[in-house]
Amino acid sequence: MEYVTLNNGVKMPMLGYGVYQTPPEETERCVREAIQIGYRSIDTAQAYGNEEGVGNAMRQCGLPREELFVTTKIWISNAGYEKAKASIEESLKKLQTGYIDLLLIHQPFGDYYGSYRAMEEAYQNGKVRAIGVSNFYPDRFLDLAHFAQVKPAVNQVETHLFQQQKSAKKYMQQYGTQIMSWGPFAEGRNDYFNTPALKEIGQAHGKTAAQVALRFLLQSGVVVIPKSVHTQRMQENFDVFDFTLTEEEMRRLEALDGGQSLFFSHQDPETVGWFMTMV
Repeated sequence: MEYVTLNNGVKMPMLGYGVYQTPPEETERCVREAIQIGYRSIDTAQAYGNEEGVGNAMRQCGLPREELFVTTKIWISNAGYEKAKASIEESLKKLQTGYIDLLLIHQPFGDYYGSYRAMEEAYQNGKVRAIGVSNFYPDRFLDLAHFAQVKPAVNQVETHLFQQQKSAKKYMQQYGTQIMSWGPFAEGRNDYFNTPALKEIGQAHGKTAAQVALRFLLQSGVVVIPKSVHTQRMQENFDVFDFTLTEEEMRRLEALDGGQSLFFSHQDPETVGWFMTMV
């Protein structure tokens, strides 16, 4: 496993296991199997509705708590100091743990300044080891990071072969903020796994297109949290530390960056309106 040291000194695995869209009734099994394979970082969120399953798996896996790294996120409906503070306690209860390793604001909507104050307080009280944000574009990221007492340790954003966040990474680096990818496979969009460069480079290394895609992000300094409910695919996604892409291969893949989201823009009024329907 490769690790990154966050801006507050906390070590975080570069590869984790995500449970976005994993049904609550399957989450415990999936996380338990992921831990058995070797994953030590688990990414969940209040909005996923499966924090309990993650907590059950962590409690039953037989590993000391300190060997696991768990991330969760505060949802829009819990925005604001008081609501966020209460939701942190609820997440701790569901996860069955005395502390959260990484706590993020899930979306840049609502009173996220109040949410961040509650997170800073939880951080200072030892209930959270690191705090950060998710889906914060450079404008809102810079605004929050400039005024925050505790600088964001992580910004989790859409990052994959076709959206490499090259510009956003420059602004994160100003605060030592680690970029973390959601959707490292772009959920298969753009016929992702049939991308010629991924397949050809994979053949050269005896690896799949998915493994090359993950290796590319890792070598680009991006933390990844691929998700799968299938044990074989979990193992495949984990086996990405026994090969290295050449500089030429990296340049070839970097050239495929389109610089735009394959999902939605948080600066689009229609998208913002859609998110507001979830509050």
